[in-house]
Amino acid sequence: MNFHKYFSNVSRPVESCVVGSGGFGRSFLAQSLRTPLLSCKVAVDIDALVVVEAMHSVGIARDSIRVCEDAEAALSAWNAGFYIATSDLAHVAGLPLDIVLEATGNPEAGARHSKIALENDLHLVLVSKEVDSVVGPGLAHKAKGKGLVVTPVDGDQPSLLIGLITWAQVLGLEIVAAGKASEYDFVFDPATGRMSSNGVVIDVPEFESLWELDKKNALEVVAARSELCHRLPQRAVPDFCEMLVVANATGLAPDTPEFHVPILRIPEVPGILRLSAEGGVLADSGKLELFHCLRKPNELSFAGGVFIVVRCHDAPTWDLLAGKGHVVSADQKTALLYIPRHLLGLEAASSVIEAAALGVSSGGSEPRPNQDLVGRATQALSAGAILTMGGHHHSIDHVAPVLMPALPLADESPAPFYLIANRRLRRDVAEGQFICLADVEIEASSVLLELRKYQDNVFFSDSQ
Repeated sequence: MNFHKYFSNVSRPVESCVVGSGGFGRSFLAQSLRTPLLSCKVAVDIDALVVVEAMHSVGIARDSIRVCEDAEAALSAWNAGFYIATSDLAHVAGLPLDIVLEATGNPEAGARHSKIALENDLHLVLVSKEVDSVVGPGLAHKAKGKGLVVTPVDGDQPSLLIGLITWAQVLGLEIVAAGKASEYDFVFDPATGRMSSNGVVIDVPEFESLWELDKKNALEVVAARSELCHRLPQRAVPDFCEMLVVANATGLAPDTPEFHVPILRIPEVPGILRLSAEGGVLADSGKLELFHCLRKPNELSFAGGVFIVVRCHDAPTWDLLAGKGHVVSADQKTALLYIPRHLLGLEAASSVIEAAALGVSSGGSEPRPNQDLVGRATQALSAGAILTMGGHHHSIDHVAPVLMPALPLADESPAPFYLIANRRLRRDVAEGQFICLADVEIEASSVLLELRKYQDNVFFSDSQ
């Protein structure tokens, strides 16, 4: 596709505001200075001075930035041509903006920001998958009724994977599996016998014997790899959350609620992420899946990228492609097609411009709540405990992520993972049990709960 032609009718830069100036927000600010069809002169963070520092760090002069903590000051600064830093989106939502990027990663705050954006007739980019996982389809429905767009963002895996899936479907390629590699590779150094992932290093000298998959017992080797690396985290909440967004956009679902998540070298993927009848791990075709990219220190990374495994219907064609270096299984029944990148804010502009200027989402055309991300207690949890969300992966201690078919909220049904985040338990939850809505205290003022009830009413009203 020629992107210049695609955006040829966009006559002015899209005016955007990013909420959250962390890793994504800062990279978006930096790239906005270099993107002709994009302007980002407004940013929000819980502390406006954090925004000032982020803006300055990407090359914006301090004397070009104004901290504005009310709408009047923000409008004055806008009219004078200043960059604007603020601690509340409400202070700047009335400016002549086109679109808001919600990138806080905080589910409750993100819900509030999403509501403010739509109430002010602004398009919305849901960088915060935590919000999307609970109320994304509902927000998209609400926006459509106002002639607005809610979209995921290129630069993150859900949008990129949705693009890859729909590209394959348009071409008539049969998708056997679709998914992403985990955010951090599993890197094995045979010289030291150590495996590392995301800064965690373990001694596993015996892993060298598991480097190659034996055709006769490949699945046994895959299982042995996972067992040997049990000290490394093998299921991360963000991966599940991202697959949920894809499921709601495409209708694809995981093969199992907790995914298989094998540890695989790139050439091994098309031979393992396929039907069990063909020596793979899947019970059915057309499923979402995750894997950990296994490599040596001097080998190329999958970079947390996205992939599809497709059926090789025409043997001569795929024999030709295999000869050109494409990753085809040994029996040439399946092939791996992948995008080894997700560039955060550096490539987000394509989704932002597409939504604000063309009225098109880079996600599903009509996302539906097909799946829910819920939480299962991995140990007994006591009433009064707070389910604190924290860390880089926005996980909850002693709560494992699980994907399951979506249901409307009900007291004794599993509650969405990020709806229970940072809530206090009303009652004990036994090890192995799902955490249900009645298990947690949720304040009546919760915007996330309000939006989820709206979503349930839109999509599940006939079942209630």
